[in-house]
Amino acid sequence: MTSENQQIIRILLADDHIVVRAGIRQFLELSPDLQVVAEASNGQEACELLKQFNPDVAVLDIQMPMMSGIEVTRWIRSNRMPVGILVLTAYDDDPYVQAVLRAGANGYVLKTADPREIIQGIRDVFHGKSVLDAALARKLIAKLARQEETAPVESLTDRELQILTLAAKGYTNKAIAVQLGISDRTVQNHLANTFQKLNAESRTEAVMRAVSLGLIPANIAEEGL
Repeated sequence: MTSENQQIIRILLADDHIVVRAGIRQFLELSPDLQVVAEASNGQEACELLKQFNPDVAVLDIQMPMMSGIEVTRWIRSNRMPVGILVLTAYDDDPYVQAVLRAGANGYVLKTADPREIIQGIRDVFHGKSVLDAALARKLIAKLARQEETAPVESLTDRELQILTLAAKGYTNKAIAVQLGISDRTVQNHLANTFQKLNAESRTEAVMRAVSLGLIPANIAEEGL
């Protein structure tokens, strides 16, 4: 049972394997604050159901017929839909992770994760946080740190760096606003400027890029993501 004040998180679940969907749905709906309102077996169906049900969070596999999870993510962002996106997949390859983050997903979790981690990932995405499997985060941070930066990056202002550091620690936009005594809109504007300067499409990608540039210590990002 949920309390009267507890908000139900409405979820679209997209995976082309019906048995996998059934298993994920079963453990998700053991949590009283989670409700799977629609299921899709391919990417195109996911887009149609997103328009029909307007869920809070889309949980997407990467490899699906007709449209991949990455393509669905791009479609969601291009249509400016207010949907949190958590990619739940078996793929732990760096190119997939980077492509997902570049497309604008809020999180990337492996299907081998503990169900409690997946449930918490959905809640975090719903509340505006970034989510990345800890092992993947360490691997990706290390890779980015080794890469030579070929394009110059415009310097971040002190405020932009302050806000990005709090974001790296896992603070939501609202929590950052409270911490700094500024409005949510101001936080959003600073993050938008930061994304542009870092050539990033998402909070997670911006944090990773900042780590690779030495702007944020890696340990902060690893703890917050």
